[in-house]
Amino acid sequence: MRTSVEIPDDLYREIKIRAAREGKTLREIILDGVALRLKIGSSPAKPEERARFPVVRSQNPGSLKLGEEGVYEYIPFP
Repeated sequence: MRTSVEIPDDLYREIKIRAAREGKTLREIILDGVALRLKIGSSPAKPEERARFPVVRSQNPGSLKLGEEGVYEYIPFP
């Protein structure tokens, strides 16, 4: 299928430079970008895919001072 898309001049120059450096055509670079965008998607990570950080509870919030060794008292490490 054929389509027309307006590309800002500065972006077009960047694409041309990238294509030349990689020895590819402008078409190949643009299609690679579109395919990558479709693969990644645009939605944020699902909650189960997000990193989970340990929560250290304190009786007196803001007063807990953890050094490199002190953290092992509160967070279990394998």
